Amino acid sequence: MIRALLTMDDISSRNTSAIVDYLKEKKIPILMFAWGENIERYQEEALYVLKNGIILGNHSYTHPNFSEISFEEGVKEIEKCEKVLDDLYKEAGVERLYRPFRFPYGNKGGANKELYQKYLAEHGFHKVDDRDITYPWWKESGLDKDIDTLWTFDFAEYNIRQGSGFTIDNVYGRMTDQNPASGAVLFAPGGNHILLIHAHDETEELVPEYYRHILDKCLEKGVTFVAPEFIEN
Repeated sequence: MIRALLTMDDISSRNTSAIVDYLKEKKIPILMFAWGENIERYQEEALYVLKNGIILGNHSYTHPNFSEISFEEGVKEIEKCEKVLDDLYKEAGVERLYRPFRFPYGNKGGANKELYQKYLAEHGFHKVDDRDITYPWWKESGLDKDIDTLWTFDFAEYNIRQGSGFTIDNVYGRMTDQNPASGAVLFAPGGNHILLIHAHDETEELVPEYYRHILDKCLEKGVTFVAPEFIEN
């Protein structure tokens, strides 16, 4: 069996509601991460996420590389997105029980990494339960201790852009790669994953329902998607 927590970054987008409907159709649980500016741009779609029982975590307000800004600027990014999310949950009439966080690009802040981890722990952010992830590099890199949510496999479908030369076939190639440059082999028996996909209208324009193509292949390969659970700090 292959178990996976599906996560999606950069909510919200024009195609977000269609993604939610697909996930409901396939009974795939998910944890989504909000780019604050995108929530303000596509608020109705973001409300649709919450009204369908999906947890929406913090992915910063403007999506910067955290190693390229000061710690103080990073905290402002997090807190501004927190305000957007608090207001969104209130408007949706949904209680906000969990506050997961993901750094944009997986960039944990460079020299300020430990400051951010301390900040996240002290300000009530929730760590995804990753205790079933057994890849040696996960613990060797200290990811089992970090509060923020990284991933074990990135579909990288965001690279599908006009003129990029990267296509959906490249995504499929990554999914079956037995020796990936980073992350873990996706379809290895007994695997436990945190998977990363994105809500991007630019990808949708080039490959309509790209998320369906990708996730249907996961289901065909026997991936069991699990609901997010959290560890008390």
